[in-house]
Amino acid sequence: MADTIAETVDLLYTIDQENLTPDQQIALGTALANLAQAERLEQINERLRGIHQVLNPGP
Repeated sequence: MADTIAETVDLLYTIDQENLTPDQQIALGTALANLAQAERLEQINERLRGIHQVLNPGP
């Protein structure tokens, strides 16, 4: 998932924001906010995996 997030970041930051309509600017802002949320959820998921491994060590 991290690769997908990184690819999306690269894509979003290549958009020429100066020529966007107001609706497109709103859509871009929404996409960036959703991306930030996805990044945060990925960080939380990684921490939870680490906690799970500590609490449930393998054989």
